[in-house]
Amino acid sequence: MLRERLRNRVNQSRRWTGSLARVAFARNIQGSNSIEGYNVTVEDAIAAVEGEEPLDAKEETWLAVTGYRKAMTYVLERAKDEHFIYGAEVFRGLHFMMIDYDLSKRPGRWRQGVVFVRNEKDEIVYEPPDVDSVPMLMDELVDVLNQKPPVPMLVRAAMGHLNLALIHPFADGNGRMARCLQTLVLARDGMLAPEFSSIEEYIGRNRQAYYDVLQYTAAGHWQPHAETRAWLRFCLTAHYRQAMTVLRRVREIERLWDELDVLIRTHHLPDRTIMALSDASFGLHVRNSLYRAQAQISDFVASRDLKLLVEVGLLLPVGERRGRYYRGAEGLQRIRLAVKEPTQIPDPFDLRSDELNAFSNEQRQLSAQ
Repeated sequence: MLRERLRNRVNQSRRWTGSLARVAFARNIQGSNSIEGYNVTVEDAIAAVEGEEPLDAKEETWLAVTGYRKAMTYVLERAKDEHFIYGAEVFRGLHFMMIDYDLSKRPGRWRQGVVFVRNEKDEIVYEPPDVDSVPMLMDELVDVLNQKPPVPMLVRAAMGHLNLALIHPFADGNGRMARCLQTLVLARDGMLAPEFSSIEEYIGRNRQAYYDVLQYTAAGHWQPHAETRAWLRFCLTAHYRQAMTVLRRVREIERLWDELDVLIRTHHLPDRTIMALSDASFGLHVRNSLYRAQAQISDFVASRDLKLLVEVGLLLPVGERRGRYYRGAEGLQRIRLAVKEPTQIPDPFDLRSDELNAFSNEQRQLSAQ
């Protein structure tokens, strides 16, 4: 039922869908990389999505983020190919895209020697299988993914994530590879708009819980027959909460764009400026290069639009020349607060059936407003 609601609301014909998808993709990139210590702002993650230069990110972080963006773009595009099949070369190719900026990490090649997974205290928490067994185990994973065993899609994706992470086939980047694979499985199995269905943003916000459940499930060393219930519960909860978050954002952006339409007509502004005003309303930095890419206009027209938005008091300029960006003025902030909904989402496993039905009815009523 929840998937159908997402399918109906996240419709490509809706005018704001592209903007929402762009930010969703950026948040997924931001979330997955933050787990590995590569922290960027949402604005810089959006810049990575659009192929623009960052405002704040350091060089190594930027290389990691843009590498992950390349790999994820490849995943989302190849998922549309009806002839696509999983293979060891697919994994090695994705790995190369992610970390080709550091050849010491053996991009695109299986790991060598003994590798241990350590926690923040430098304690060994997991010992992956012997390096000699990596090619065989990866071939087994490929076979399972290509066979599509009769289990629910979300379970297949979660188990692909877990198995790749625990096989630990690479010297570095295994977590990013595993999270990328989970999105690929979802996209290949027909999940609508996988950028809205990925749980990478959720994992980034719940990093410690993610580490804890992986460590608990791994139980110290490679055990292919170990209990995975806790891991599946974590992933299914993440999907539920992320889906509810997306639905909330859909309702908020629908109401926000209605309010911005009125504002645009009041000030006799070009319709396209709603893209810049929407980003600014959500607290994002508006940059000339990103705005003109969104609106598909020239640098001159973008500069003129942004200057006009400053003149009517809707945007505030920050910085000079190439480093200049714009943020929302107080009026936009008030509109954003007016459409904002509560963000707390219950744990679906803690809801009794009658509570779940009541909650679903309440959400349907909100969606109809």
